[in-house]
Amino acid sequence: MSQRTSTNPWVVLVLICIAQFMVVLDATIVNVALPSIQKDLGLSEANLQWIINAYTLVFGGFLLLGGRAGDLLGRKRLFLIGLVIFTSASLLNGLSSSSGQLIGFRALQGLGAALVSPAALSIISTTFAEGKERAKALGVWAAIAIGGSAFGLVLGGWLTQSFSWPWIFFVNVPVGVFAFFAALRLVPESKDEHAHKGYDLGGAVTVTGGLMTLVYAIVKAETKGWGSTTTIGLFVLAVALLGAFVLLELRSASPLVRLSIFRVRSLLTANLTMFLVMSGMFAMFFFNTLYVQRVLGYHPLKAGIAFLPFTAGIMLSAGLASTLAPRIGVRPVAAVGMLLTAIGMLLFARMPVHGSYATDILPGMIVASLGMGAVFMPLTLVATTGLRDEDQGLASGLFNTSQQIGGALGLAILTTLAASQTHGGSHAQLVHGFHYAFAGAACLVLVALVVMLSLLRKRDVARIESEVRDGAIAVGA
Repeated sequence: MSQRTSTNPWVVLVLICIAQFMVVLDATIVNVALPSIQKDLGLSEANLQWIINAYTLVFGGFLLLGGRAGDLLGRKRLFLIGLVIFTSASLLNGLSSSSGQLIGFRALQGLGAALVSPAALSIISTTFAEGKERAKALGVWAAIAIGGSAFGLVLGGWLTQSFSWPWIFFVNVPVGVFAFFAALRLVPESKDEHAHKGYDLGGAVTVTGGLMTLVYAIVKAETKGWGSTTTIGLFVLAVALLGAFVLLELRSASPLVRLSIFRVRSLLTANLTMFLVMSGMFAMFFFNTLYVQRVLGYHPLKAGIAFLPFTAGIMLSAGLASTLAPRIGVRPVAAVGMLLTAIGMLLFARMPVHGSYATDILPGMIVASLGMGAVFMPLTLVATTGLRDEDQGLASGLFNTSQQIGGALGLAILTTLAASQTHGGSHAQLVHGFHYAFAGAACLVLVALVVMLSLLRKRDVARIESEVRDGAIAVGA
């Protein structure tokens, strides 16, 4: 199924992680630059979130197609195609002179990411045999995924302040070019030789269109009203598209999502849980970035540096989680992580108008970061371990989709919730809206905790925990 080469697998891992770091970084690097982009391009509050959501929605919507296409066409080939699209779109983003151009090119960038990310995780899963080596590789992968998001805030702040906001996109170009030529030479090709050669374009179009319509309906509900004809029509269209997607998958000879895979209880639970967790987590970056810049008056670089404790907390807790998971199990570790994350969100929900970083931001940031690090490693293991090689592309696409779509939908809901509580442009009104958003984020994370505890049984993770013990995972090792 995979063509082995003499290339050191750890060299392959480094190259794959460089590309994945760029993709993950881009999901948050824009956050610190949002006030500058809004001012330069004249975006409204409602449209500002689409700088984030245009990327995450297309990213999430096409991840499943990207994972499936990698299995059929070749994971290396899709990885390289994705790098070309992502790098080209990054250049076009930096050259954008209007909000429409920027939102459009951000969507194109999301398409590139949707090809890179599942192909990258599949390459890792097929390059490293199940057991100790794959466990270590997935530990490094998890650390990159966690650390990249927080590092993006610091890098974004520095580039925006030292140069201008277009440079948060230009920085991807040399990295993308290097990753392309290095991968072209060193990464081995692999694909499912026995798979039926078919592409479910109808499934990709309906699921992406349905999800984007759903988010747009939530955003428009704030201005049009939840009972308006426009809002109801959009919700009906979203449900119709998503229903069509399910019917297509049931009837297709080569479905985008083989629905029978959801019979794997551990995979189903991990995806549902991650979907809900990310729905709440995206709010932490988005609203805190706006708070420290627009309310506390931080410049972009200072705002980025303010998130460094978040990076340190995540790396620390991810390491602790990898040590504790073999001893007490993946479920208790993930449960404690979600509880801490929810507490951190509630601490943010009490931030005052005339607050300070040390007393009103840092405590919540430390608690939330310790929680988030403990969530990612166990859920990544639960979602990707114990599957056949031919299912790796689909499984990695599903898990990435859960994160991106969960984050996009959560941000749309929480932004709408915050806007509905903001009547006027004063800092007091703005912070009042943030309180509701953070409280909503805490509720979403707590629902994720209930879902995991309700659905995931000890027998569902027995094999996974056995491999964790045998693999002696060390995140960042």
